[in-house]
Amino acid sequence: MHRRWIEGALLVGLAATIAAPASAQQRQQSAQPSIISEEPDSAPPAAAPPAKSTRSRSGKPTPAFEHDPDLDAQDQFAPSQVLQQVPDAVAMPSGGGGGGHARAAARGTEAATEPGAVAKASRSAQPNIVACSGVFARDSSHAKLASAFQSRNVAFTQVDASSGAKVMASVLYGKDPKRRLEVWWSKPASRSDTHLIVINGQSDWIAPGELHLGLTLAELEKLNGKPFKLSGFDKDRVATLSDWNGGQLATLAGGCKVGISLRADPKTTASTLSSLTAERSFTSSDTALRAANPTVSEILVAY
Repeated sequence: MHRRWIEGALLVGLAATIAAPASAQQRQQSAQPSIISEEPDSAPPAAAPPAKSTRSRSGKPTPAFEHDPDLDAQDQFAPSQVLQQVPDAVAMPSGGGGGGHARAAARGTEAATEPGAVAKASRSAQPNIVACSGVFARDSSHAKLASAFQSRNVAFTQVDASSGAKVMASVLYGKDPKRRLEVWWSKPASRSDTHLIVINGQSDWIAPGELHLGLTLAELEKLNGKPFKLSGFDKDRVATLSDWNGGQLATLAGGCKVGISLRADPKTTASTLSSLTAERSFTSSDTALRAANPTVSEILVAY
């Protein structure tokens, strides 16, 4: 399956134009790492919530790290045997708007990402929250994830990139679709320095700004505090955020940036989408775009 991503330089200012995209098809794996068992645990601690929340959620931030007796010795430090090209930078929407778009990684299972499938998914008493701090901060590592979520629930393994390419990433709860989360590293050899966090499929993780899969355009505008800009729909019926337009989601505490992809409602006719092509830019309040009833199908958190 395919997955739409936004690529370019991570560290551009929010007022800068989106950098030229760099293809993640260049990512490659040159050695096989050891893989930790992925058997899901029944009660993971939640990560720290976003600095500002627009809706009340139950659950508490993840406590300070403690040594995990289940953590393998090799994961306490960087495994030198792992070799992999550093992932390309992933550009987030800039204040300048516009810019090219390219797929940086292939979508996982899409069967359950159709609008409505996860839009109103029930949340657990302690929701899984991604924050730009704690175990998901820029300076995090596989070892920190394994310590926080227990090593048996975190596997350093291959994930799909575009055109069948593979990228090494730490995957949380790989056997549980609702708790699955990918964390890509800027330094794959040492499994450190957060590069990218991916929420898709049936995952019920909540991203910074209270973003989660299944949100509608109207709900996104409410969280952002104003309309935003996005591309039209590609051949997979997916539209991609291009600019938060200076809204609340444009600036997040912790230095991370967030991007989204939205999939048109399966009931939307081809004639409705024909005028909403990916080559054009639209505002989320556009009547024609609203008619396609798209909902969030993928969330990308990057540094």
